[in-house]
Amino acid sequence: MTEGKVFISWSLRLLLLLIQVTLFSGCGNYSKLSPVETDTVTYINPVISGFNPDPSVCRVGEDYYLVTSSFEYFPGVPVYHSRDLMNWQQIGYCLDRKDQLNLEGMGLWQGIYAPVIRYYDGLFYMFTTLVGGGGNFYVTTTDPAGPWSDPVWVDEGQFDPSLFFDDDGKVYYTRRGPTGIVQAEIDLKTGKLITPMKEIARGFISRDAEGPHLYKIDGWYYIMIAEGGTRFLHMETMGRSRDPWGPFEPCPFNPVLAQHEGYSNVIRSTGHAELVQAHDRSWWMFFLATRHTWYDGLSNLGRETFLAPVSWKDGWPYVEGKYVLDTDVRVKTLPIKKFESLPKRDDFTSDKLGLKWMHLRNPINHSFTLTEKEGVLRLYGNQYNLSDLNAPAFVGQKQKHISCIATARLSFSPAAPNEESGLTVYLNDRYHYDLAVTRRDGSLCLVVRKTVGDIVAETARVILPENTICLRIRSDERKYYFEYSLDEGGEYKIIDDGLCQLITTELASSFTGTVIAMYASGNGTMNGSPAEFEWFEYSPVAEITENQ
Repeated sequence: MTEGKVFISWSLRLLLLLIQVTLFSGCGNYSKLSPVETDTVTYINPVISGFNPDPSVCRVGEDYYLVTSSFEYFPGVPVYHSRDLMNWQQIGYCLDRKDQLNLEGMGLWQGIYAPVIRYYDGLFYMFTTLVGGGGNFYVTTTDPAGPWSDPVWVDEGQFDPSLFFDDDGKVYYTRRGPTGIVQAEIDLKTGKLITPMKEIARGFISRDAEGPHLYKIDGWYYIMIAEGGTRFLHMETMGRSRDPWGPFEPCPFNPVLAQHEGYSNVIRSTGHAELVQAHDRSWWMFFLATRHTWYDGLSNLGRETFLAPVSWKDGWPYVEGKYVLDTDVRVKTLPIKKFESLPKRDDFTSDKLGLKWMHLRNPINHSFTLTEKEGVLRLYGNQYNLSDLNAPAFVGQKQKHISCIATARLSFSPAAPNEESGLTVYLNDRYHYDLAVTRRDGSLCLVVRKTVGDIVAETARVILPENTICLRIRSDERKYYFEYSLDEGGEYKIIDDGLCQLITTELASSFTGTVIAMYASGNGTMNGSPAEFEWFEYSPVAEITENQ
């Protein structure tokens, strides 16, 4: 071959590669090409640990962006970024202003449900539902790290909205309806529906159908639906049609994703999935699932984000059962691109909280500050406590590992028995364990209080000789252990423990998972003095617990 022919050959290959990147960018239409060869590695599920349910993903070139549900926590809808599908780094929140997200008074089964993220023509869209008030809305941005726009409200009633951008310029808004999946064309410049809502599908296996996503692959419109509820019967089904309005032919081997093989398996409740084609043409499915260690089938971490490779079988996407049976998955993957690990300890030297921190609903003005005293997070306890459907002084992060240790150094001088501050393992307003500094019978004390449904009990008490103390909550697969030390770096003493089983999502009927938080409360009045946290450290107990 001559030098000129070699140059032309490589130019054509480059042109074809550029065309493929252009075709495969975005989140709507795909080509069902065979995956190319990549490295075989073992990655760890969940790929995003801690409660991160209802994952939705879009791709822009070789970058991937993922959002999950946030319910009653603020800021709302965390945004994650990846370049290999396995390693994810949080880059922001979609809803970080109260005028975007007002969570006042919202509790169990309310707040933000099931967001979807899409990219089209230079703009990112995040569509979600504020179940406790307002309904379905979307926000936009050119930068997924934010800031995002003010909400554009669309409609009320039901939830799980999704967007599909078709080749002809039409945009379809699909969501759960009263008896099935409904759809309309939408004008995203105004948020107005162009056509009436029409039911296009029902469950292919069950009557419980939600979380729809529409895709166009090789001329077929595929609809993917979450069925069976979000517990042990959860699954993902598929249908296809030549028309985006259906009727949809059901996949002959539905469900395309499920873990119905064993009640005692580590991974359960798989479903609410998103299909994505990677930039190397391989196919993947993101989905929520729960991790378990006990035969009772209870999980305190909540629903997390999992990943599985997708194969094509007779024109249908399919996830092999072996990929949802264990947390270790060995497959061919994209080249690994890890992010720098975040520090385990926060010394509160910044004037802003990091992205891992969350508040319970919208924080009340001056309930926390990082600027009044250098290197200290101050919490000002207000009239609300952890059992109120409101906003106590609360700064927490998701529990990401079954076995972990969370430690904080606190200085606090309560003036009365109603004033308290400390650490909490919080699932919701009716299920939490608290390790708190307060006063009892005129003495400075450390107490453990357990709130399990309608049972509230103070189960341990220790007199403290001083108001500066290191608090520690340690967990394993069975229990939380509540510990303290009077000296930083000193020996920790256990004053009580609590069963993990009693603050689990199944028992509490909760859609979230456990959050370990620093908090303060006046239990009806304002605290007389602030609670000062000098540092907080969270670390897993196991050596290898996640991909990054």
